[in-house]
Amino acid sequence: MNKKRVGRQTVALAHPPSVLSFSNFGSKFEGQGPLADYFDELHEDSFFGEKTWEKAESAMQKKVLQRALDRAKLSPGDLDYIFAGDLLNQCIGSSFGLRDFGIPFYGLYGACSTMGESLSLAALIIDGGYADKAAAITSSHFCTAERQYRMPVPYGSQRTPTAQWTATACGCTILAADGPGPYITHVTCGKIVDKGINDSNNMGAAMAPAAYDTLSAFFQDTQMKPDDFDLIITGDLGELGHAIVRDFFARDGVDLGETFQDCGLLLYDRQKQDMHAGASGCGCAASVLNGYLLTEMRRGRWKRILFAPTGALLSPTSSFQGESIPGICHAVCISASRECASQENK
Repeated sequence: MNKKRVGRQTVALAHPPSVLSFSNFGSKFEGQGPLADYFDELHEDSFFGEKTWEKAESAMQKKVLQRALDRAKLSPGDLDYIFAGDLLNQCIGSSFGLRDFGIPFYGLYGACSTMGESLSLAALIIDGGYADKAAAITSSHFCTAERQYRMPVPYGSQRTPTAQWTATACGCTILAADGPGPYITHVTCGKIVDKGINDSNNMGAAMAPAAYDTLSAFFQDTQMKPDDFDLIITGDLGELGHAIVRDFFARDGVDLGETFQDCGLLLYDRQKQDMHAGASGCGCAASVLNGYLLTEMRRGRWKRILFAPTGALLSPTSSFQGESIPGICHAVCISASRECASQENK
């Protein structure tokens, strides 16, 4: 009998892996937002010194991993695995950016949920005894995403009120079997949820049902309640998607309260920066986690958070063919101390 599984979708880690180090990078608009002070590096030049936006995204991944390694006083050879992904076709942002490190590599695609997916898999493989140290990395770039999913930036197409702004940002978390914390105590693998939304300019509505499904599964599997957390934070739902999830839980008689937030509503000043419904892109949740969230956890502001980034599993081809937009959400429970984690796992 598998003693680590809790319910249908959740795993309670027996020896919760520790966050050893973390790093994040951003660009011009991230530097103008309210979380600017939580970035390790901000570039005015969205090309990051490269000739194309795609190369720029790869450069971000390379830089963010090296910064996290330096912060932990590690060399590339100290990592057993990298779990990384981005929004580009064939994940070229990750594979091209990380190819020179010589570290065993798993390329992932979970759309904007990729930081949750990479963090989950890194934690599981360490808790299973198959690795001692692993990195979870995720990035996105506004210009590469626009070119791939919508219209080239020079076209100047108008954005609808429900549209979100893809972050030009990335984040890296290095996990280890032992370390100073915080600790990954539970992971909940999300299911693909599709409610028939087909508007690619309304990602929040498409992803909200998946967020509700995964968070509900986590609470049911673990028997925890929203009040047990200092912060419950989804990724990239934006204004509309965040409100939809809150309404879904309210219909169940559950008030998520002020602890329920969304990375897409935190990264930018939506009024001053004209970001419509908020931020999106898997670099949004990745950079918020690896800056604001983990920094404040180490400062003692929060003892336990539930991080649940969401993704829209569409492609340009599926949109052109009239397909709806499936959603996915992966949840990761992060605790400030191993003692707290041990109490959760009982």
